[in-house]
Amino acid sequence: MELTLGSNSFRNSNGVVKLQGKEQIVLELRPVDHQLMLTMDLYDSAGTHVAHLRRNSWAFNRDNRFALTASPPSLPLFASPTWLKLTDSETGEIAFEARVVQDNQIQVPNGKFYTHSGQLFEITSHLCRLAGVVTLFGDVFDVGGGAVVIG
Repeated sequence: MELTLGSNSFRNSNGVVKLQGKEQIVLELRPVDHQLMLTMDLYDSAGTHVAHLRRNSWAFNRDNRFALTASPPSLPLFASPTWLKLTDSETGEIAFEARVVQDNQIQVPNGKFYTHSGQLFEITSHLCRLAGVVTLFGDVFDVGGGAVVIG
């Protein structure tokens, strides 16, 4: 699959995003009903694990800090645009947003969340940035069937 994070394309990805050496995001497209599925660990600025989403279901979500909205499942023949959005109820900002733009291509236009070490990771239409570590702007990578690795 191709993942687009902001303006950066990661071709031949398995849907996993590793930040600072740890798997933090997994995106999947369920072929049966064309549902976009997200598995994600969410942390605060101190690096405390505050929520874990497993295939669009909360394993835990301390103080209901995050809210997930997603498009309904649909049959592949009649598929409408598939998307999902995580909102941080503490800040009101979009923590993570993804949508399917073509078969086997997922775009992440927005995101703002912390890594396991408490570093801010931001995705905008122009870039993706791991605060103080790396900024990617308009880059194209072939990850050879593996994970997207940042930091």
